[in-house]
Amino acid sequence: MYVIIWEYRVKADRVAEFEKIYSTTGAWAELFKKGKGFLRTELLRDEKHPHLFITIDQWASSEDYESFLSQWKSEYAILDTQCEGLTEQETLLGKWESVRDESR
Repeated sequence: MYVIIWEYRVKADRVAEFEKIYSTTGAWAELFKKGKGFLRTELLRDEKHPHLFITIDQWASSEDYESFLSQWKSEYAILDTQCEGLTEQETLLGKWESVRDESR
């Protein structure tokens, strides 16, 4: 499995809109579903900092994710531009691959 994790500091007056777009059924998840190998997306909010969120996007492989980015590049860019005003800051925390236990 391949996982991409982003952190967002959301503008106070845009939290509801952000949650709708970035939720498991939001616009980003709907776009990702067009790609082969997309598994799910999860939106998490920090319990002590209500404007701080993390998204976790799960793909079957890095190849599937890269293929999605290539195939849906313009749609991704359009949605990304539409979301620019929602946040004060967004940070890519990392791209992660599952470690397979070969001893099993």
